[in-house]
Amino acid sequence: MEIKILFDRQKLDKNFLAGWGVSYLIGNHLLFDTGETPDCLLHNMSHMNVKIEDIKKVVISHDHFEHIGGLWEILQGNPGVDLYVCAGFSNDFRKKAKSFECNIIEVEPFMEIGEGIHTTGQLEKRYGQDHVVEQALVLQTPKGVTIVTGCAHPGIINMVEIVKKHTLKDVYLIIGGFHLMGSSHRELLHVNNRLMELRVEHVGPGHCTGEEAESIFQKSFGKNFIDVKAGKNIDV
Repeated sequence: MEIKILFDRQKLDKNFLAGWGVSYLIGNHLLFDTGETPDCLLHNMSHMNVKIEDIKKVVISHDHFEHIGGLWEILQGNPGVDLYVCAGFSNDFRKKAKSFECNIIEVEPFMEIGEGIHTTGQLEKRYGQDHVVEQALVLQTPKGVTIVTGCAHPGIINMVEIVKKHTLKDVYLIIGGFHLMGSSHRELLHVNNRLMELRVEHVGPGHCTGEEAESIFQKSFGKNFIDVKAGKNIDV
């Protein structure tokens, strides 16, 4: 199974655009998140030979702006696409999604949405007065389990533990935002060490992970550290 990195905060070369948010194409037909702007997403899709009409399913990790920026153009250009959402997404998001001819599907815990592909279902995290709901993708391939995250607001360690509990397998790769910007050095070391204890083989931190965290992961995981850049293809 292949993951095409359509958008993230770094880019492979000058042909691509980078910015805040993520968008990954899983296989040929499943789109996970849509970056911060439609222009960036569509530009990178064009350079990676990805056509809107080929997308059959769209999974939104959570409804923050940098994950839904290109969504409305995808829905407009591809009527009838399946849109997988969490029950706790905002009323504004749900109202706008319903204005398109898409098939809105509320996810359930570890719901299968494709061959070898599951969603974690809605996970939750409270930050003071803010309440964030988010889902991640779980890909099961001959190489092992890959977890694809948007921001990992519910906690990257927590998400890995939940996936391992359901799959009873070690994790081959975690890719996406790890939500570690602003964390203390001590906290970052704890996350790194815990991922090692959980027998995570590869890490591909991007988006909101933070440069200090990425540096720690790169030193710790060595050749098993993956640079996440728009324009790159990763075989899982």
